Amino acid sequence: MVLLTATPGLKTSAYFPEAALDTARDARKNFPPMFHVTILGSGSAGNCALVESAKARVLLDGGLSAKQMRERLALCGVNPSEIDAILLTHEHSDHAGGVEVWCKQFGTPVYANSLTAEALRRASGESKTDWRVFTTGADFEINDIAVQTFSVPHDAMDPVGFMLHHGGESLGLLTDLGFATKLACERVRQAHTLLIEANHDEKLLQLDTRRPWSTKQRIMSRHGHLSNAAAATVLAEMLGENLRRAVLGHLSRDCNSPDLAANTVRDRITSAGAAPGSVEVFVATQREVSPRFAVGAAGGAPVCLAKASRL
Repeated sequence: MVLLTATPGLKTSAYFPEAALDTARDARKNFPPMFHVTILGSGSAGNCALVESAKARVLLDGGLSAKQMRERLALCGVNPSEIDAILLTHEHSDHAGGVEVWCKQFGTPVYANSLTAEALRRASGESKTDWRVFTTGADFEINDIAVQTFSVPHDAMDPVGFMLHHGGESLGLLTDLGFATKLACERVRQAHTLLIEANHDEKLLQLDTRRPWSTKQRIMSRHGHLSNAAAATVLAEMLGENLRRAVLGHLSRDCNSPDLAANTVRDRITSAGAAPGSVEVFVATQREVSPRFAVGAAGGAPVCLAKASRL
């Protein structure tokens, strides 16, 4: 285990084996400058996204099975051995369930705060996971990607959100939180592309007959999940800043739909003054690999480099 601190300018690449770094450099030396994100899958059955820069490939969460992550990366033309790191938001199985098997196969370093890492270590017993432990609120680097971490409210040990920066462009991850705190909203305000939870429609959740009231209370609580309306409010408050794209994720299978989530967000940001096409709204799903999005590209432009791939 390696402990990361909030030391300014910390170079996490110093912790990587030199041979692995050489291999990564050789494989990517001809890459053009870029900052892209692809959603490998998002929903209650597993969440994982691929972030690519000129010198790094990083997974945001590892809630799909190791097999699914391999297969979906193959659709992106990425070899699992090319993944430099996994960043974990929290320990719940739909965000970290595939990590242990993945690490046994590929030895990828896993970045998490101490409480998240400890919860997963207790659950797995003996593990070969290469933990890179950070303090919530710390800033660090993974090759040419600068990472900022911040606390979010959710019923996990110490859940976090992320802001990733590369070449003047910024990607935010705001998922699994009961409400958007002032801290979280301030941290993601720089994002050109924001991956944000839009878990449920409040009316559909209240009318759902398959969930007990206690589960509904948990979902709607301040440590539960963002509704479509709550996500739309966050995005409306970001207008006029850097926001070019909103990727809605973690949709409930029973209490939401892609059209409902997207329309709720579009209506809210339009009423808040967003010009038509100024902010692209995309809905990530459980069974499709999203297009490969250029993080800083203007909304409404042809930013996708590949069509969504259905599994």
